[in-house]
Amino acid sequence: MKPRALHERIRQDIEARIMSGAWAVGHRIPYEHELMAAYGCSRMTVNKALSALAGRGLLDSRKRAGTFVAAPRGHRAALDIPDIAAAIAAEGRSHRIGLIARAEREAEPADREQLAMPNGRVLALTCLHRADERPFALEQRLINLELVPAARTVDFARESPGAWLLAHVPWSDARHRICAIAADRATADRLGLVLGAPCLAVERWTWRGEQRITYVRQLYPGERHALEAGFLE
Repeated sequence: MKPRALHERIRQDIEARIMSGAWAVGHRIPYEHELMAAYGCSRMTVNKALSALAGRGLLDSRKRAGTFVAAPRGHRAALDIPDIAAAIAAEGRSHRIGLIARAEREAEPADREQLAMPNGRVLALTCLHRADERPFALEQRLINLELVPAARTVDFARESPGAWLLAHVPWSDARHRICAIAADRATADRLGLVLGAPCLAVERWTWRGEQRITYVRQLYPGERHALEAGFLE
């Protein structure tokens, strides 16, 4: 096997720290001369690695300040679906999350399809979000542990998965699918609805570059939820 070029190894090392959450958004990465000393290479080699990461939206270079882990650039979408906890707080209501199920497993066929991964381990979560103690949304989420291993140690019975991911894992692209469904028995029981009641189903896939970080399906009582969209210039 052909050995990796040094600039590629530097790029992968830095990307791994970002994707693991070790270097969060706003973290200043080592200066170029520090990376040159650490890897025993030229400035050109370091610059090639950093330029590739900046091109993918992972890094933000600021004149005379240094290079920092970049905030997500995916907020250009006309439809903005905020984190559930943040949306509830913005309405002046209290948010509480209940963890219904949590399982770390080898990716099953359905997991691999949603996360576009050939193999590896995933974290599967089922959570119920409440607003002022009233059921607000049922969330089913998959997290790619090959990209976000730090998720293993997070207590999602206390912290919203969406809020944690937004705070710790930069992303570059997202895709949404929205449809109306009739609540099955399990969904109706958890959301306090009658069987067959209308629900709004929102699915979201999130990428960093070419790799999918997470897939989530959120179900909202149809009569109590609406989405707003704006137009881009």
